[in-house]
Amino acid sequence: MSTATAGGAWYACHTRPRCEKKFAALMAAEAFEHYLPLVSSIRRYPHQTKRFTKPLFPGYVFARVPESGKSRIYQQELLARAIPVDDEARFLGQLEDVRKIVASGVELSVIPLLTRGRRVRVVGGPLHGLEGQVDDSTNPLGIVISVDVLRQGLLLKVPAESLQALP
Repeated sequence: MSTATAGGAWYACHTRPRCEKKFAALMAAEAFEHYLPLVSSIRRYPHQTKRFTKPLFPGYVFARVPESGKSRIYQQELLARAIPVDDEARFLGQLEDVRKIVASGVELSVIPLLTRGRRVRVVGGPLHGLEGQVDDSTNPLGIVISVDVLRQGLLLKVPAESLQALP
């Protein structure tokens, strides 16, 4: 029996800005299975240091929603959209990996998935604002800037943390 028919379908719920915890509380109140991965963060101010938890994936909560309760996830206007999960078995495996990583307490950060040909923008350093394509996804240390009229490109070495994936 499919998990979609037994307990509902899984969705990546894209929340409105800064509403992840409120949406997770709504899912708990509705008794829907859900997961909001949270990580600890420290902010240092001139006269104090604050510790808090923040979502690992800002703007997203993962939830299993029964078909009869789908309209209930849109109450309170916390949700922008619900993105259905296509391959639930693969998704649940990845979600379990995320749970293990978060529980381990290992320091981590989220980076865009850089694949060959992906359009990116440089967000730091002297090349700030330049747009190009990832050259090699196995070692994404460079981007190609096109000079279309010459049908040539320039390969620039740019650290992955200075790249922002474009839609």
